[in-house]
Amino acid sequence: MNLPPSMRRGFRGLMPGTLDHYLLQQVTPPFSISLGVVMAALLLERLLALFNLLASNGSSMKTFVSLLTDLVPHYLGLALPAAMCVSVFSVIRRMSQNHEIDALMASGVSMFRIARPFIVVGAILGVLSFSLYGFIQPYARYNYRSALYFASHSGWAPHLQSHMFAAPSHDLMLTAEKVDDAGSRMFKVFIRDNSNHDLTRYITARKGYLYIPNDEDKIRLDLIDGTIITDRHDKSPSVIHFDHTTELFSPHAQLDKLKAYRTRGQTERELTLPELYRGIRHGMPGIKHSYLVAELHFRLARTLAIPFIPLLACALAVMAKRQKRSLGLPIAAIALVGFDHTLQMGLSLVANVHMSPLLVIWLPTLVFGIGCVWALIWRCGGIRILMMPEHPAARRTLSPDGLPGRIQDSHS
Repeated sequence: MNLPPSMRRGFRGLMPGTLDHYLLQQVTPPFSISLGVVMAALLLERLLALFNLLASNGSSMKTFVSLLTDLVPHYLGLALPAAMCVSVFSVIRRMSQNHEIDALMASGVSMFRIARPFIVVGAILGVLSFSLYGFIQPYARYNYRSALYFASHSGWAPHLQSHMFAAPSHDLMLTAEKVDDAGSRMFKVFIRDNSNHDLTRYITARKGYLYIPNDEDKIRLDLIDGTIITDRHDKSPSVIHFDHTTELFSPHAQLDKLKAYRTRGQTERELTLPELYRGIRHGMPGIKHSYLVAELHFRLARTLAIPFIPLLACALAVMAKRQKRSLGLPIAAIALVGFDHTLQMGLSLVANVHMSPLLVIWLPTLVFGIGCVWALIWRCGGIRILMMPEHPAARRTLSPDGLPGRIQDSHS
């Protein structure tokens, strides 16, 4: 392409060089480890609560995996900024302790140049967070709530265990000595049936097979080689032997009630960004206008703040000479948590007190961004370093790969 030299130098400067590749290779392993650790820490408490809920309702492992999958986008939006901050901090701290930062800065590479690949990664994560906050999380939140509603209201589920007493309906109790095939095939079955108030039936069978018909109206239990003892209370019990019989019963919760769960979009947190924008312009039944405004500005502010996190991590990770300990990581954690809580408070103030989002959401975001940039400038030596004129006798140039090149005489 026949481009002017200035444009060619600009495009060449934007291309990742050797220094960029080196820094990205260094930050990838700690980022993956940090993301996994943070996700595990955030999910642990919710996992225990889900285990207790699903175990008490007799739900299957498939329901648990579905609920866990719906929780991942929510906690991923919280874990990405934290993992990026920890990984960038650890890489810059190690390079500072090994004097790699000193060598690069002595060769003419500034901290802003070192932080550039991290800023690019932060921008990419910002785009990913935009899709998470704006489109994926609303659907995942609704799917989680609907699945949790089904799991907590479905009553008895046709998944039994050996020697476990189950009550598929109010008038029926059954147990089996051995259960396999995911609870659908039973051996040595015992059933007590009180569906008819004038009599009680006791059923024993050598085998039993549990099915859910396609219409999902009733659960079918096929029994093989058993005995039915009917107690009429005022007469002698009768005994009937059978080779095969079928019992039909309905579960506690009717399926039409489960299908009647509300549709998505009745809360502002279940709306995507385009839906929030349309709701602000044209209104949305059942949701206040202030709630829509607060939610939209809150999501955008959290997204735009993510690319500034690497600047803060780089500034706090560089250690002073002869300094063995540093409070950089705790300060970064306090800054991130404090900023997130400030945005949460701004969200509440805009939604409930009708305050301006420019004051309580965007002003803290602007302060956070300026603070991150100023922290790196201060670590580099202050604003005077940026304004210091270059020595006229010699100047250092960077090669296209981002590493220091030769010293050129300004008069040559």
